[in-house]
Amino acid sequence: MQKSPSNIGLLIASIVLGSWTTSIILLMQWRVNFANPLLYLFILVQMHLYTGLFITAHDAMHGTVSPNKTLNNLVGYTCTLLYASFWYPKLYAKHHQHHNHVHTAEDPDYHDGNFVQWYVRFIRNYLSVWQIVVMAVLFNVLKLWIPQANLLLFWVMPSLLSTLQLFYFGTYLPHKGEHDNKHQSRSQAKNHVLAFFSCYFFGYHYEHHDAPWLPWWKLWRATSSTTT
Repeated sequence: MQKSPSNIGLLIASIVLGSWTTSIILLMQWRVNFANPLLYLFILVQMHLYTGLFITAHDAMHGTVSPNKTLNNLVGYTCTLLYASFWYPKLYAKHHQHHNHVHTAEDPDYHDGNFVQWYVRFIRNYLSVWQIVVMAVLFNVLKLWIPQANLLLFWVMPSLLSTLQLFYFGTYLPHKGEHDNKHQSRSQAKNHVLAFFSCYFFGYHYEHHDAPWLPWWKLWRATSSTTT
């Protein structure tokens, strides 16, 4: 049964946004040393936080961040712009199109092709020329004060890796192939630790389609017999 969102969602969103902001500010000042194994750990941490930004925006698309619509949408706009200058209304429309037409020709997230073909179509479907222009301008402005290596390693690379993380665990694995359920989706085997670190529980994808009003941090509570 659908329940009204609470402001716990706003608290969770604030933690994700705060963690991403703190991390990227600190990493922009960090001295890059390719011999330091922490470098590669920090890239992965930042990738995961970028994914958290997008998942938080996704929750806003389902109205689960805050019962206050203005606050809810403000979080959505903020997260998509910080992620990669995405325009929230465009993502909102496409995501709900995905839910309404899952696994059909009208589903913007579905493609009957191999992993690479599907990923390329997925990116092209959401990326716009103006986004590339905005990000390029931002990069060239920021490098006046921030070392280029830091921008590439902790701003550009993690966001690109995050698109792979979101696509693989949140789109490709759940929707590839044929399905014998009403949501045309499957879920990964239950392992809450792996589910969180892989994609903020969105590997539990059947559960998301079955109860889209559940925020990401409640998906682990849902149960389903549909597994990968």
